[in-house]
Amino acid sequence: MQFPESWLRALVNPPLSTDELCHLLTMAGLEVEERRAAAADFSGVVVARVLFTEKHPDADKLKLCKVDTGEHGVLQIVCGAPNVAPGMVAPCALVGARLPGFEIKKAKVRGIESFGMMCSARELGMSEDHGGLLALPEDAPIGTDIRKYLNLDDTLITLKLTPNRADCLSLTGIAREVAALTGAPLTLPAIEPVAAVNQDTRGIVLDAPDACPRYCGRIVRGVNAKAPTPDWMKQRIERCGIRSISALVDVTNYVMLELGQPLHAFDDAELSGAIHVRYPEPGEQLLLLNEQTVTPSADTALIADEAKPLALAGIMGGEHSGIADTTRDLFLECAFFTPTAIAGKARALGFSSDASHRYERGVDFELQRRAIERATQLIVELCGGQPGPVTEAVSSAHLPARQPVRLRSARAVKVLGIPLSADQIGKLLAGLGTKVERQGDDFVVTPPSHRFDMEIEEDLIEEIARLHGYDNIPAPPPKAQLAMLPLPENRRGAMAVRHLLAERGYFEVVTMSFVEAAWEADFAGNAAPIQLANPIASQMGVMRSTLIGGLVGVLAANRKRQTERVRAFEIGRVFSRDPAGQPVTGFRQPQRVAGLWAGSALPEQWGAATRPVDFYDVKGDLEALLGVSRRLTFAKAAHPALHPGRSAELLLDGKEIGIVGELHPKWAQKYELGTAPVVFETSLDAWLATVLPTYREVSRFPAVTRDLALVVGRDQPVEPLLDALRSRAAAVVSDIRLFDLYQGKGMPEGQKSLAFRIVMQHTERTLEDAEVEAGVAELIEVARKEFGAVLRG
Repeated sequence: MQFPESWLRALVNPPLSTDELCHLLTMAGLEVEERRAAAADFSGVVVARVLFTEKHPDADKLKLCKVDTGEHGVLQIVCGAPNVAPGMVAPCALVGARLPGFEIKKAKVRGIESFGMMCSARELGMSEDHGGLLALPEDAPIGTDIRKYLNLDDTLITLKLTPNRADCLSLTGIAREVAALTGAPLTLPAIEPVAAVNQDTRGIVLDAPDACPRYCGRIVRGVNAKAPTPDWMKQRIERCGIRSISALVDVTNYVMLELGQPLHAFDDAELSGAIHVRYPEPGEQLLLLNEQTVTPSADTALIADEAKPLALAGIMGGEHSGIADTTRDLFLECAFFTPTAIAGKARALGFSSDASHRYERGVDFELQRRAIERATQLIVELCGGQPGPVTEAVSSAHLPARQPVRLRSARAVKVLGIPLSADQIGKLLAGLGTKVERQGDDFVVTPPSHRFDMEIEEDLIEEIARLHGYDNIPAPPPKAQLAMLPLPENRRGAMAVRHLLAERGYFEVVTMSFVEAAWEADFAGNAAPIQLANPIASQMGVMRSTLIGGLVGVLAANRKRQTERVRAFEIGRVFSRDPAGQPVTGFRQPQRVAGLWAGSALPEQWGAATRPVDFYDVKGDLEALLGVSRRLTFAKAAHPALHPGRSAELLLDGKEIGIVGELHPKWAQKYELGTAPVVFETSLDAWLATVLPTYREVSRFPAVTRDLALVVGRDQPVEPLLDALRSRAAAVVSDIRLFDLYQGKGMPEGQKSLAFRIVMQHTERTLEDAEVEAGVAELIEVARKEFGAVLRG
């Protein structure tokens, strides 16, 4: 809602500056989204009259003008405007004037001295119109500063209103709020019934009273449709963001802005019989004022006569029955349409209108009589005419009911946390225009017809807070006994995990917990995910049970932006139902850690050849992050999201904590990822538990190293063999590691060679050869008995 400050102050003028007024409105819930000057910053421009013009001797399109500027004298000015003529009154920028972007100086134009410049609206920064000089009324006082004459020091204020405050979509509604907030007197325009000069009427039939329970109409004959709109009215509606069209149309827009009641004027000569408010016939069409032909849905109300539809009720009028320059008689409509009947109808047709914006939020259902009288008063004043009586059709059963609401003073004080007496509360409520009945310290409040947002006690408490002033509610800091919480050394927080992953080169992302059902099926094999009852979008209809889908979505978005190398991780909750057979306690929401690495293993550089990331790169990261102080192992596993031969489950100290692997090629193709990324997902708890460091004596004696090559079956996993060797090794064996795998020439069919490096060391003495050989022999025997391994020759 945009409006000029001057119009508001004509209705209520509190002793506040513009800044203070805007702050007051914002703190009352009417957020001031923008404020700006009504015109650009300029100075030195006055009202002037052209006395004489003659053709410039050296230019066909220039004229030499004598201009009266009042106390500044008669000036010679060279002007190229096509509409400049003797007797014309227009703005004149004097020498030294500062206009937007330049300064006026004494100059010679084609050899003729010019002592100023006649101005268009564009040169003053008032509009984009530069077709000629800005014509002013002939009675404009010559020599007056143009800013003062046109009230250009006005401020345009734009409110960002919430849908429940439709009463403030008018200057009257905003003025009512300011008066209630400041106590300043409210001066609304006097609206007196206009006496009927003729008895011409048109019948009104409410065939759809659920959509339109009140409809007022009036015939005005003999109007002058070509009458000009007065400058004061044109200025006000244009500063509210509405283009001036004609006096008759401008009056309906003016009343809508002033009172908040949309109106519409029909050419009475185009109407046949009674006016009906009805629903459309099947296939019925209507050409609107915006030149759009629409086929209204069955639940969209129409305004029609006995022969044809005339308008979309509460949205827009029809082209064929609209006001034109030839209109002599008009039918003025003023109705109340219920919000449910209008809500969403204009958007469904692909446009919006000022009328629908107000009706779908709620218009005062007792305002129609006053609004049609106000519009009639202005039409007769500006365009002449003989009004007939007002015809009104009402379906009282379908009008909104105003139910009384009980407000307990003690409850208001408790909710707001501020001491307010019952007298103070009553005074604040009375300022809202409500009907207040006091019962002890309680109040029974009947909301006014223009407020659709007062239905329960909490609504009234909110109004008390607004009127009392949010700035006046103290905000004392909370007081509480704080205790230092224990932080065990063997636990770390989630933020520490984030730092660990970031130090490895991963970037944190945060994705939505609401995902596509296809993601759950593809990446979790979840055919029955948790459905949302009211999803915010069709592609966000289920709760995620894995974080992999969100990371794949991040990668897909980066691929579309030609980002080749992506490393991302997320820590978040996943959602699943309780397993069957267990007591139902609701949905499980464990926290998980997931990561993704796509593209090249290393950033592009000269020191190493480019190669794609593989399973072992991510495996190395996990071992560096989780396997330093605890035993992290990998076991072959299948997962619906991963490549069947390049995936594994993660075991931490023998307990399964998650999965790691390359994304399945079919998902990489489906989601247009290019090369398949490597992903992992684990429980967060596995990252939070750590092992306290313990001291281990460093030996001063030399270590003995032996390499042991064992031949085993090609399908034999390394991990069980390595675990057995480590668990059965002699006390002097400090480390056993796999350093080579051979399956090439010279190996028997179906066999492979595993080479282990065995490090032996004692902390108190140098080892003897016999001890070393005995330790190696024991390891060979373990491998032979438990795994059928033989020593490679």
